[in-house]
Amino acid sequence: MTVEIVEDATFEKMTASGVSITDFWATWCGPCRMQSPVLEALSEEVDNVDFVKMDVDANPDTPAKFGIRAIPTLLVQKNGEVVERLTGFHTKDQLAAVLSKYTK
Repeated sequence: MTVEIVEDATFEKMTASGVSITDFWATWCGPCRMQSPVLEALSEEVDNVDFVKMDVDANPDTPAKFGIRAIPTLLVQKNGEVVERLTGFHTKDQLAAVLSKYTK
């Protein structure tokens, strides 16, 4: 599976059903650049989760809606509802453990 790039206009459709994890990031953010390859690697191991990335500078509406104040912030959603919020860098094992709670 690959990580999909979304914009404000497509975010709700991409995260409306099933389990998704959205990476709110920016190009200038060092920890965000560290998190991206971790999500890419995890997306290849986990089939039943949609992996989504949103550039907060290019898409300010969705981060504002969710009160995102620090990046990277990862939102885990199940059927459009936020079930977990993670701020800062997380390892692949940490993210896999969080996602496993919602994909059984």
